[in-house]
Amino acid sequence: MKYNGEGISVEMQLELFRRMLKSRMIEEKMLILLRQGKISKWFSGMGQEAIAVGVVSALMDDEYILPMHRNLGVFTSRGIPLNRLFSQWQGKASGFTKGRDRSFHFGTQEYRIVGMISHLGPQLGVADGIALAHKLRKEKRVTAVFTGEGATSEGDFHEALNLAAVWDLPVLFCVENNGYGLSTPVSEQYRCEHIADKGVGYGIESHIVDGNNILEVYRKVNSLCKSMRKDPRPVLVEFKTFRMRGHEEASGTKYVPKKLLEEWAEKDPIQNYLAYLHEQGFLLEQEEVAIKKEYIHEIDDNLKLAFEEGEVDFTESIELGDVYQKNLYQEVIPKGDDHNVRLVDAISEGLRQCMERHDNLVILGQDIAEYGGVFKITDGFAGLFGKERVRNTPICESAVVSAAMGLSLNGMKAVMEMQFGDFVSSGFNPIVNYLAKVHYRWNEKADVVIRMPCGAGVGAGPFHSQTNEAWFTKTPGLKVVYPAFPYDAKGLLATSIEDPNPVMFFEHKALYRSIYQDVPKDYYTLPLGKASLLKEGNDVTIVTYGAGVHWALDALENQPEIKADLLDLRTLQPLDMEAVYKSVCKTGKLLVLQEDTLFGGIASDIAALVGEQCFESLDAPVRRVASLETPVPFARSLENHFLPKERFVIALNELLAY
Repeated sequence: MKYNGEGISVEMQLELFRRMLKSRMIEEKMLILLRQGKISKWFSGMGQEAIAVGVVSALMDDEYILPMHRNLGVFTSRGIPLNRLFSQWQGKASGFTKGRDRSFHFGTQEYRIVGMISHLGPQLGVADGIALAHKLRKEKRVTAVFTGEGATSEGDFHEALNLAAVWDLPVLFCVENNGYGLSTPVSEQYRCEHIADKGVGYGIESHIVDGNNILEVYRKVNSLCKSMRKDPRPVLVEFKTFRMRGHEEASGTKYVPKKLLEEWAEKDPIQNYLAYLHEQGFLLEQEEVAIKKEYIHEIDDNLKLAFEEGEVDFTESIELGDVYQKNLYQEVIPKGDDHNVRLVDAISEGLRQCMERHDNLVILGQDIAEYGGVFKITDGFAGLFGKERVRNTPICESAVVSAAMGLSLNGMKAVMEMQFGDFVSSGFNPIVNYLAKVHYRWNEKADVVIRMPCGAGVGAGPFHSQTNEAWFTKTPGLKVVYPAFPYDAKGLLATSIEDPNPVMFFEHKALYRSIYQDVPKDYYTLPLGKASLLKEGNDVTIVTYGAGVHWALDALENQPEIKADLLDLRTLQPLDMEAVYKSVCKTGKLLVLQEDTLFGGIASDIAALVGEQCFESLDAPVRRVASLETPVPFARSLENHFLPKERFVIALNELLAY
């Protein structure tokens, strides 16, 4: 292996060695502990140390880096205390996830490191969002994100590269091509000659680097970062390397030809570099021994601290309390006049006022800039706030959700518009596995609102009519809001944007232009988790939300003899069950109405909770009414019977007669 130290100081050349050696020695210790059963799992980066160390050494300390399993050198080179790393791997409380996640599945704002999730791909889009925040603030910073050759087959990889290219984001995409995705060789993963060719396809500058040559890695990345800070743009670097051990230790390496292992063993990045340093006279043998002794003591001392720490304690209130970031609701009462507006107008007005109130708020979505969105919610916003903050996106929901998470990580707020709520399935993974879990895992907020135009009754068929809130109400870490009136929509949207937790904000398309209400012109907020009692009576309790509220109001207007408590839930997570219990204890009868199909919907949970908590107050079985167990049909005659409006009236009268 040939080394060229030209332009790199001797001090830096020695520091690069120290950083690689430290990573290797920690790994060697971890493998011993793994065999002793003192840690549960290990993903080895032996033979790949030059990549992690070279990249992080070329970055400034305040530049974000998003590493993966085999990038121990990122964490150690950033100076993370070893006792905390060791505690993390043992599931101890002083680790970065309080025992809630393992290995490198964590982040730390203090060290500007954002760890991976097992689904790999979303972190590439997160890097886009972090870089976008830097660019919006005109900060000359680079964001580096790692992935392996296996994840370059994921859609998130392609979405993130395309998004970064379109927006000229200063993201350094670092692909460690180590030969195998678990046991699948690269010959079975892609047909192009090099992964770098994929970057070229997206108009991205791409390079191939010998990932085992620390000086080549450092020189190239350092040069690229300096250039990217001056001229913001994405760059893809494919690091050619090899995985000397299994995907994780239990996998082994039997599937790798012995000759191939022997060839790459000769390219060991540390042994070859050490020989070079000795040849140049930069490092004497006794100095090498002294460095190793120093690291042995540091590793042993910090392991002792980690081992002495007790097992993490379980406290139910703490576990539940850490699912969401604590948020003190601040009531804002409007002072000005009201005006009579449609639901669509109230949402647009509320969003505009939030943009005026928060200069760090960015709206992301398809066709939302000049076109104003398919429902014209953001019509005129590009002229008011500029296309930097009102950003048209390519059709890539997963990358955009991830980018919204990245904006939040880097101090911004994000509102993403799903063009139709149905399309959220294309961005499902980062919502339920990244946004929802990030605070519980490592105490990080996800300051993201995802707007969800939803609902049937407009003849839009199976792919533009779903009310899929149940996908999210069962996911701890998400908040779910579903208003039925303009007044509620505007106030709840403001509160959702103020909230540092991820919020799924459902907006029923059939109500957009059919429901009018007097709404304050000023900015105001409404609390999440508070149902609205629209009608009062002693005969029955009706609990519903969204379009169901208006179906219930119509039924009660047509049958004025029915005296019902009508509860509009408004938010589904948090859910105001206290209001439901109070009403049921008064009336003794409950009917829960939802537009979603019946099985597995929120009506089922409400019915179960009332059965558990209010059984002695019930005078009849709880009734649930919902749409048919079919996809949403297109033809009006089919859709009318799919929806539960008529079945609701029948069920209501049957319940009253029980």
